[in-house]
Amino acid sequence: MAITLTAAAAQHIKKSLAQRGKGKALRLGVKTSGCSGMAYVLEFADEIDATDQLFTDHDVSIVVDSKSLLYLDGTELDYVKQGLNEGFEFRNPNVKDSCGCGESFNV
Repeated sequence: MAITLTAAAAQHIKKSLAQRGKGKALRLGVKTSGCSGMAYVLEFADEIDATDQLFTDHDVSIVVDSKSLLYLDGTELDYVKQGLNEGFEFRNPNVKDSCGCGESFNV
């Protein structure tokens, strides 16, 4: 089981954690939402729980709760800039379908 980052994603996360001034990791998870069933959740983790799975890539720590890991295993997180738009892109091999707007997915 693994979660990986591209160099661009790692750089953006490091910069964001430095600007924030605190935080140990990026927390990645899923929640029930949207027209396809699930949506990604990203937030800073100030603490790492004993039940969290911890991954490190490009010197960035990523924590995932065990329930979310079932849906996220093998995911690569990228940070993409296209014109005036920028944001995280999830390359999740478990996704079977996603909604037209790209905000939710199902496995």
